[in-house]
Amino acid sequence: MMDKAFSNLLKYIDKLPHTKKEQVYQWVKRYVDPTSSVGGRLINEMRETRFKDGFECPHCTSEHVVRFGKVKGRQRYRCKSCLKTFTDTTNTVLYRTRKGDEWITFVDCMFKGYSLRKSAEIVGVTWVTLFYWRHKLLSALKQMDFDHFEGIVEVDETYFLYSQKGQRGITERKPRKRGGKSKHRGISHEQVCVLVARDRTKATVSKVSCMGRIVKTKIETIIGTKLSSDNVLVTDAWRAYKTYAKEKGLKHYRIKSDDGKHVIKGLYHIQNVNSFHSRMKKWIDRFKGVATKYLDNYLAWFLFIDSRSNESTKHNIKEFLLSSFVFEMTDTYDSLRLSKFSV
Repeated sequence: MMDKAFSNLLKYIDKLPHTKKEQVYQWVKRYVDPTSSVGGRLINEMRETRFKDGFECPHCTSEHVVRFGKVKGRQRYRCKSCLKTFTDTTNTVLYRTRKGDEWITFVDCMFKGYSLRKSAEIVGVTWVTLFYWRHKLLSALKQMDFDHFEGIVEVDETYFLYSQKGQRGITERKPRKRGGKSKHRGISHEQVCVLVARDRTKATVSKVSCMGRIVKTKIETIIGTKLSSDNVLVTDAWRAYKTYAKEKGLKHYRIKSDDGKHVIKGLYHIQNVNSFHSRMKKWIDRFKGVATKYLDNYLAWFLFIDSRSNESTKHNIKEFLLSSFVFEMTDTYDSLRLSKFSV
């Protein structure tokens, strides 16, 4: 009897649309492996990672912290300096969230490239809520960093048309449809410059730098602290790079497209960074336009998944969550919605 019922269940599931099958999959995964839930081992790992150097008050950074009871099963702490209380999730993405396991399901959907509306059906919350979840995660994730580049560093910029997607009451220009086109030919101040620097170990910086052509001061701001005299800079022929390398005392190779020579001495080229540009633009195109004020968030998202071959594995999802949770994140829905673009 049970075998027949199970067989009928499988036949029924097989007839479901893809979104419903995904819902069943997420429910079964959560039931079979409850230790992967946010309320299980993940919270413990997050606490150990976040407080690896000892407990520190998220309000005043004091180390004079004591246990102070529990709230809904979660340990609460009290700072003896500022007298404020906090939990493991205070000032993180999960702070005051009423959901738990849904975050894991949503990150899985993010890796699989599902739209917000499709993700909303699977996760069981509205797509508007998921939009803010996405940007809370990414606002924390973009704080990931590394100390310095090694060896050869390829640097090049790419451009996106300035976008005010989602903003109402735009009066300075006519609205564009699906991104539209710039009023000016070539690179202008309607273009947002994204600077990408990448060494041969794949350590990468990808950030919005300015409007229009890149200038040496912006190069210094974005990657200056990660460069040393041991690095070799490889760029295109744009004069800002030449001036910057000279002032910084860096060995510099310039790739000039007009002479047809794309590799110098068989080693120095910018093919890795140009390939990164191509993958990044193709990936961002699927969003049908990204508001410029959120562009840095999407760049951080792409950088993370590209470094992990865009694979929706249990390890990558867990790493994405832990990487987001350990960084301080105090943005609210209103602060994200009302944020302004600035460079």
